[in-house]
Amino acid sequence: MRILIAGELNPDLILRGYQSFPTPGKEILVQDLELTIGSSSAICAVGLARLGDSVRFVGNVGQDLYGDYCLEILRREGIDASLVNRRADLKTGLTVSVTCPGDRALITYQGAIASLTAQDVPPEAFSGCSHFHVSAYYLQDQLRSGLKGLFHAAHEAGLTTSLDTGWDPTERWGEELIETLTEVDVFLPNEAELRAITRRQDVLPGLAHLQNGRTLVIAKLGAEGCVTTWEGRTICQPAFPVEVVDTTGAGDSFVAGFLHAWLRHERLEDCLRFASACGALSTRGIGGTSAQPGCSEAESFIRAQTANETRGPI
Repeated sequence: MRILIAGELNPDLILRGYQSFPTPGKEILVQDLELTIGSSSAICAVGLARLGDSVRFVGNVGQDLYGDYCLEILRREGIDASLVNRRADLKTGLTVSVTCPGDRALITYQGAIASLTAQDVPPEAFSGCSHFHVSAYYLQDQLRSGLKGLFHAAHEAGLTTSLDTGWDPTERWGEELIETLTEVDVFLPNEAELRAITRRQDVLPGLAHLQNGRTLVIAKLGAEGCVTTWEGRTICQPAFPVEVVDTTGAGDSFVAGFLHAWLRHERLEDCLRFASACGALSTRGIGGTSAQPGCSEAESFIRAQTANETRGPI
């Protein structure tokens, strides 16, 4: 199963364990820090590779140390980075993630993140691939206008498609996304993004608002799990209990898990369960990729959780 991902590529500098969130003019201390591969697209790509999928990545980085770091990580994970462009005119982007076990705030310098265009994804990029995924829709300023056409080209080449928007830093939530979704097979916003995009406060009306006859919309609900409506059914999957270290990238690991199962034509309920396991397990370590599971680990985790549910409380 080869999956093409086009998106942003940057490191994350993670500052973990604050007692109070920083405010202007004041200084706080954190318990730990780590430099890891960041960006929704790259975290999802590594998650898929860990699950055993073959991944091809298209993106832009600068000719700098951060660009070197990103490419080294992709290659180490077995991801095809031959279509990643090194741009001398740009700096590689960087995200600073200030985290605690319950939540995190992100500060991003876009740099090369915002430079990717539809023209940077050549037709030959689709060759040999079965699926095309894009993350961080609202961070990729130059890709958005050509994304519907790019998804259409993927369909014409026989690929399925998926999209994960991420947060819109401008909070404009433009209407063009709704039109783009007509060429998207799976859409995976989180709860806050779904509310902002649809201007519906409740999840189920938000899901209903995005129904277009084609797109499967899955709302990621964090600690509450996930939910979707499909073919007249509402399917809910509770979150799995884990001891959370860092939530960075949990949604991207969820997406990787879902796509891994969905592309193998598993039942929708099983896809959501597998995705939830991948998202939960990823929170056990610092950064988006340090604790991402392999396929056997995720399956073993699900079996153990199922056995515990069957036995019930002692």
